Amino acid sequence: MHKRLFAWIKPLLKPLLVSFLVITLVLGQADSALAARSGGRIGGGSFRVPTRTAPAPRTYAPPGGGGYYPGGGGFGFPFIVPIFGFGGGGLFTLLLFMALASFIVRSFRAASSSDEYGYTTTSPKVSVAKLQVGLLAQARELQTDLNRIAQRADTSSSEGLAQVLQETTLSLLRHPEYWIYGGSESQQARLESAEAQFNRLTLAERSKFSEETLSNVNNLLQEAEKRKALAASGELAMPENPSEYIVVTLLVATQGKLELPDVKDSQDLRKAISQLGAVSSDRLLAMEVLWTPQAEGDTLSAEDVLVGYPELRLV
Repeated sequence: MHKRLFAWIKPLLKPLLVSFLVITLVLGQADSALAARSGGRIGGGSFRVPTRTAPAPRTYAPPGGGGYYPGGGGFGFPFIVPIFGFGGGGLFTLLLFMALASFIVRSFRAASSSDEYGYTTTSPKVSVAKLQVGLLAQARELQTDLNRIAQRADTSSSEGLAQVLQETTLSLLRHPEYWIYGGSESQQARLESAEAQFNRLTLAERSKFSEETLSNVNNLLQEAEKRKALAASGELAMPENPSEYIVVTLLVATQGKLELPDVKDSQDLRKAISQLGAVSSDRLLAMEVLWTPQAEGDTLSAEDVLVGYPELRLV
């Protein structure tokens, strides 16, 4: 009896399994759509740093005198020759030869890294840093600050980007009681590869948004039509559940060395935020501030944070 029943059910198992998988995928996509998040973005910059610097002006000595001669450094031979010709020597002569040798070595090094016009062609080192802060949803003032910064900021200049960075970090430092998660990473690279790394990080963060509802990049302001979540009564729903969060991401590319601390607690997070806020405009190449949710009524659950930002740590 059991064998007959199994023989009758067996042909139906495969279609049932396929149907189950299809239904699971459909429901999974529906859940993803329901969990879609709005995002805000502020930033800009350029990696076109001058890689050539003009040579130092050359100084010429008066005719017949000692001192400096064409080439820009070291004592000329007319000053050294009399020493040998009239009994000079000893420690002073040795020091003069050491200075001359050092000058010659520096000249060869400069020549090896210069083009035919005398400009240096070495590629500068660039630091690319990422800092993320997860805050409780009660930090609504932070969202208001970021919206205001995005709407008013001048993101077409390094000075304006530095001001955005300072205002954003200052706003974060004003809400330490809402800090829950933190994470950082930083690395150094040559100019050519640093731009690719910065763009990769930016795209990775932007891909977590279903829509950028507010954006000010390179002074191009774009704002989507406001979306409001309505409760059953028709009133605006403003979620204040402690299990809902806001995630802010800071991406910075700067000349020279910038090494953020590994975020393990709130003190590390404070130090990292302060370091980014202190980057000067003359070193800043590019900067992005991204945050989610941005639109009113959107929420970010604990599950969303775990799935979208698995590298964050509790602070």
